[in-house]
Amino acid sequence: MADIEKKPVKIVETVLRDAHQSLLATRMTTEQMMPIVEKMDQVGYHAVECWGGATFDSCLRFLKEDPWDRLRKLRDGFKNTKLQMLFRGQNILGYNHYADDVVEYFVQKSIANGIDIIRIFDCLNDIRNLETAVKATKKEKGHAQIALCYTLGDAYTLDYWRDIARKIEDMGADSLCIKDMAGLLTPYAADELVRALKEGTTLPIDLHTHYTSGVASMTYLKAVEAGCDIIDCAMSPLALGTSQPATEVMVETFRGTPYDTGYDLGLLAEIAGYFAPIREEALKSGLLNPKVLGVNIKTLQYQVPGGMLSNLVSQLKEAGKEDKYQEVLEEIPRVRKDFGEPPLVTPSSQIVGTQAVMNVISGERYKLVPKESKKIMMGEFGQTVKPFNAEVQKKIIGDATPITCRPADLIEPQLPKFEQECAQWKQQDEDVLSYALFPAVAKEFFQYREAQQTKVDQSAADAASKAYPV
Repeated sequence: MADIEKKPVKIVETVLRDAHQSLLATRMTTEQMMPIVEKMDQVGYHAVECWGGATFDSCLRFLKEDPWDRLRKLRDGFKNTKLQMLFRGQNILGYNHYADDVVEYFVQKSIANGIDIIRIFDCLNDIRNLETAVKATKKEKGHAQIALCYTLGDAYTLDYWRDIARKIEDMGADSLCIKDMAGLLTPYAADELVRALKEGTTLPIDLHTHYTSGVASMTYLKAVEAGCDIIDCAMSPLALGTSQPATEVMVETFRGTPYDTGYDLGLLAEIAGYFAPIREEALKSGLLNPKVLGVNIKTLQYQVPGGMLSNLVSQLKEAGKEDKYQEVLEEIPRVRKDFGEPPLVTPSSQIVGTQAVMNVISGERYKLVPKESKKIMMGEFGQTVKPFNAEVQKKIIGDATPITCRPADLIEPQLPKFEQECAQWKQQDEDVLSYALFPAVAKEFFQYREAQQTKVDQSAADAASKAYPV
């Protein structure tokens, strides 16, 4: 191996974002993260993914934390490591498209508060929905990484991936990520895909996958051998299952090879030791369901991400139709085909999944249609790779004329309205963005924050009156 050029693989650590999002319903608190930050900062990671995705909503909704405050604390703690976030293109971190002014302001504030790398994706791989976020990231001197949602289907040929990689480079991206949210990418397919992308672009390639189908570590091995530059991993206590391959395992896999990361296994073992009790506690409390730790081969069979599977189960349970699970699994690929074969990732996965559930429960296809299905068929989420099933589209939207432009072109600037509506609770500029994305949840959080501050002020006043009685 002495003659082979050294090309250490870089690792993005996901334990502070996607790992606990995938296994612990995004419930890790800032308080749980901070004690281990100093040690994690010594590893030499390419980046630590610690923000974005569902963490923003979860902070406000369930943990009663300010997500911006979390980011600032993490930025203070990580002196030597780049911080990365996941950003849903024109959806930002929400589920609908926002006006360009909101997207630009969110990017500006994310970078100002400590983010270095913004991973930007669109659920349909419609690159028009990425343009504003990429331009805004470059303007703020951030690293714009465009993520392509990996999926299978007639339209998704190696030529498709090669061409879209070229377009992404032309758009000004700094790196490219293959975002395999469902764990569909198998080892030899990864080898082919990475080689094809390398023909289409000179950008560094990052591979993100999930262990759901059981092949992810082997997929990383083949991808790195094919020229993949960066892989996403999670510390072992929060790895595998619906999370990522384990960081320590991949570090050991490449030790002594041209891809050797050079990371200190002793240091990684200490970090793993810190997260182990968090895992145990989550298992005891039921927050970590052992079901998500197993291999689910249905992922490859039906191309359904792990999170989507658990969502389907709860929807069917609620309707008292758990016996229809298999029928729904078989209906999903049919709905996906009718909807232009989109990748299944937030929010398209929820839309296709919910529609499949309704088709099965009602006993008639497209008898019940949620508003999100109408939006997709109207072109409000963007363009799919293949055309919609014309008959299904007609049934869903009738004689309405679908839009063909970039959806955000039809949205008037929204920031002034959000500023006005949020004025009574605003304590920092960033509050407006929290409100813009999740109005009801943010309002509830702001009220909680005010009540806590009142309590603190009252305690201070009580203490002062005891110390200096009148």
